Amino acid sequence: MKMPILAAAAGAAALIAAPANAAPASIAGKWKTDDGRSIIEFYKCGEAMCGKIARFLVPEPAGGARDGENPDKAKRDRKLLGLRIFWQLKPDGSSWEGEGYSPEDGRYFNADISRQGNRLKVKGCVVVFCRTVTWTRA
Repeated sequence: MKMPILAAAAGAAALIAAPANAAPASIAGKWKTDDGRSIIEFYKCGEAMCGKIARFLVPEPAGGARDGENPDKAKRDRKLLGLRIFWQLKPDGSSWEGEGYSPEDGRYFNADISRQGNRLKVKGCVVVFCRTVTWTRA
């Protein structure tokens, strides 16, 4: 008689614990950056999520914006439009963690992205220095 009660209690505990293991809210779609200069699109790439520069909201220089701050001199002439700047974003608790690149200063960083309604909290860390910005749904 005690065994069915114990099994029911274990089942209830598993249901209560399930949300803790649930995937974070989807970040797929287009997001306007906090400075209002571009739209970043997050999309599925393999088993992870990636993000690319989908559109500029400010005029580009003649010939298109280039990756002039890249630490790799061979990449400084590549166009920014369409450039993948987030990759290997995988669920981790309530956020997506992976890697990112900032063409503004040519830095690679650890990314932590979480969605809160129509807002996206984008946190980038290089060693122990972090910066968080908030983007809005485009």
